[in-house]
Amino acid sequence: MPVRPHILVIRRRYLGDIALLGSFLCNLRLHWPEARIGVLTEPAYTALLALNPDLTGVIALPAKLTSWPKFLRTLRRARFTHVFDLDNTDKTALISRLTGANERHVFHLENVPRHFALLYTHTTFVRSIDYSSRHITETYLAMLASAGVPIVTREARLVPRPGDLAAITSLVGPPQAHTRKILLHPGSRSPYRVWPAENFAALCDRLQDELNVQIFLIGGPAERALLDDIRAAAKSHLVVIERALPIGQFAALATHFDLMLCHDSGPMHVAAAVGTRVVALVGAQNITVWGPVGSHHQILQASQPCAAACVCPAECSPGDSYKNLCVRRISVGEAFAAVHTSLASNR
Repeated sequence: MPVRPHILVIRRRYLGDIALLGSFLCNLRLHWPEARIGVLTEPAYTALLALNPDLTGVIALPAKLTSWPKFLRTLRRARFTHVFDLDNTDKTALISRLTGANERHVFHLENVPRHFALLYTHTTFVRSIDYSSRHITETYLAMLASAGVPIVTREARLVPRPGDLAAITSLVGPPQAHTRKILLHPGSRSPYRVWPAENFAALCDRLQDELNVQIFLIGGPAERALLDDIRAAAKSHLVVIERALPIGQFAALATHFDLMLCHDSGPMHVAAAVGTRVVALVGAQNITVWGPVGSHHQILQASQPCAAACVCPAECSPGDSYKNLCVRRISVGEAFAAVHTSLASNR
């Protein structure tokens, strides 16, 4: 009698990377409908994985060193048949081997040193040029071929829970047929990637004046000052969601909006995964690799390299997308046109 597959996918972080696991997990589920599929991740991201309909479980990495022996014994007793390591680090290589799974898969990026290659049974080689010229999900999906898993879908899907949807309806109200709503999330992991507050304020004023849309601002504790600056600079009324939302409620919130305006960020990928259109303002990062999944999103990015057009050569570090102010080269007019086009096609 065939053994029921028990699959472990390893992806420790971050929010966007976890959201982008959708197509990988869905193809596993389609190929092995009866399989048990779990993801090993850091504790901060377990709640997001609870929204993935193809998973049967989530395993959190231990936060304390003293918890590791018990954790490793639990992994061993789970009797995994397959491990797919999407992190490709020394630590995750050891974890993969210690599971005892007969099949242990990893991808190897060209020119990146490998110290524990023999701990895997299957390695998918990825050329540097391929990695930088296609979406990160394609690199993930390439690993499935060595396991005999066909690629049926490239959709990354998250499904908000009924309780979260109900909680959000009480916060923003039910959808209204004649009122379009935009969710603005202006934050980013790097302050260099953030569009100026005065630009956001001018854009919000024009969108509300000319397109009669209602704009809601949201951000985490790190973006609180930025939200205050945008609201102070705006002449029109902006609704600021003051409550800190768990990730499940944020995913539910995104479904209430016609569009989300943001930067390249984890919340962008969450919004796209629940089916909300995205207009993203992007600096120098490789959006081919890290853009939102789907053809109906709009990405605004200043031409690269900027050369003489650099807005702040004294502060920018060429080649480092985390220390590059290219996003400031996007004009308010360009952002307005992108939002207008997206709303018109979504009507």
